[in-house]
Amino acid sequence: MKKEIICAGFGGQGVLTAGMILIHAGMGQDQNVLFYPSYGSEMRGGTANCTVKVSDKMIASPVSKHPDILLALNTPAVEKFEPCLKSGGVLLVNSSIVPKEQKFREDIHVIKIPATDIAAEVQNLKAANLVMLGALAARTDLFEVDYLEKAILEFFEKKGKGIYNEKNASCYRQGVRAAKGQ
Repeated sequence: MKKEIICAGFGGQGVLTAGMILIHAGMGQDQNVLFYPSYGSEMRGGTANCTVKVSDKMIASPVSKHPDILLALNTPAVEKFEPCLKSGGVLLVNSSIVPKEQKFREDIHVIKIPATDIAAEVQNLKAANLVMLGALAARTDLFEVDYLEKAILEFFEKKGKGIYNEKNASCYRQGVRAAKGQ
């Protein structure tokens, strides 16, 4: 198995955290992983993206010319990275921010998740990225749904946020439900 993922959005949306969670999950399954971040100097409000690769073989390059999965949290992310998404690839789009009239390629699978709205309903505004990770687990074969939830909890525990956060888990699970409902 080899998957290439690009996570992209505005700084402050948890784009890089989503990528780090994915590599943490990959390492937990003894996969080779790569995390290649890119962000503007602005931090919050600027653009941010990261390339993540998860593979059972050696990874030769950090470059991803045709990713399998694009996790796009805003319109500029869709506009920048959708053209390079592999034909048959999966585009997970934050439909809370990306307009309904946005046009997408017809040779990819588009999954619209109202991630920002879900995070707001759970009163966890910084967790739209976790909603999107739930959708990713539900609609791709990258990780099993239960495994990725456990990996998320472990990730935050290792970062010193050791208490169980029900709002994070709720955002993730609602992302799973939203993706399965499509």
